[in-house]
This record gives sequence, structure tokens and C-alpha cells, in this order.
Amino acid sequence: MKTMTKIIAGAFTALAIFIGTNVKAQTTPANTLRFGVGLEVGAPTGNAHDISNFELGGTARLQYGVSHDLALTLTSGYYNFFGKTVTSREVTPGGVTTVTFKGRSLGMIPVKAGIKAFISNGFYFSAEAGAGFEVHPIIAGGEKDTKLILSPGLGYASKSWDVGVRYENYSGQGNNYGLVGLRLAYGFGL
Repeated sequence: MKTMTKIIAGAFTALAIFIGTNVKAQTTPANTLRFGVGLEVGAPTGNAHDISNFELGGTARLQYGVSHDLALTLTSGYYNFFGKTVTSREVTPGGVTTVTFKGRSLGMIPVKAGIKAFISNGFYFSAEAGAGFEVHPIIAGGEKDTKLILSPGLGYASKSWDVGVRYENYSGQGNNYGLVGLRLAYGFGL
């Protein structure tokens, strides 16, 4: 499963780079800077799904138009993977014991660089890579790991709004996980 996830992420990244060098859509001004602030929601996948059903966060993105159809991006912010409530039942000689507890949330600060390759009137493929810094680990007193982030995506950007969907993979230190996320952002020229 983890290998398949990496293959899919690599394929999306390669496709975004390929399309970015071959498209002719004129949707982003060349040599201009844009800044956007976005709300992020997501569904954890892999090992993260064991501890969380929901991710919520906010990001800021700086975008530089290299040409009319290709932009470079730098994105950072904060994601919170909300801990889920887990109930377990054990059969003991004295009967059935039920234990319910709320799992600890996982906080993540992503720092990613990437590209947006516009293919047609605002529609784009994106690819980002970077590092994710765990703010507080799943286990109290545990290690705060740094993860490699690889993130292919698709989206639509207008003059002020940017809506994108992506898969984000976090790997490293023997604990790999990811999320399928949606970003709604408001942006403006600098």
C-alpha cells in the first residue's frame, strides 16, 4: 500500500512537470508575485487514519509566475490531525471490560516548494515537495519527527480564488501516512 501511494504520487508529479512544459494556456501573469491564504480540510490516510478521521488547517502561499502557464510556489502553515475516540472491549474472567479514550491530536507544520502548471483557463496540475515538522507527537513525550512531503494535486484558480484537491504523503522514521485534502484560498497580487 505504501509503495503504491509513492508510485501514484510520483506519477502525478511527473505528469504535472510534463504538462507544465507543454501547455499554452495563459492564466497567470509572468514575472508577478501573488499571495494567498487558505483553509485546508482533509481525510487522513495510511497510519494517520488509525489515530484521526479529520484534518483541519490553514496555509499561506507565495506564488511567482515564471511564464503565463507555469508558476513556482512556496507554502507553509499548520495542520491539525484531530485525535479520534477509540473504544476497545476485552473479555476477562470477570466479564467484558470496555475502555474508551480520546486519542491525542497530531500537529504538523508543512514547508513546501512546488509548481503549478496551468492547462486551460485557470485549471492546473500542481506538485509540491518539502518537509513536515511534527509539532506534538501522537504519544505524549514521544519523538517529534520530520517527514518528507510529496504532494500532487489538481485545481482551479481565478483572479482571487484558488480551489485545489491533492494527495499529500508524509514519509520517514518508519511511520508513513498521508491525507487527501481540499484547499480553498483567497489570493491577491503583490
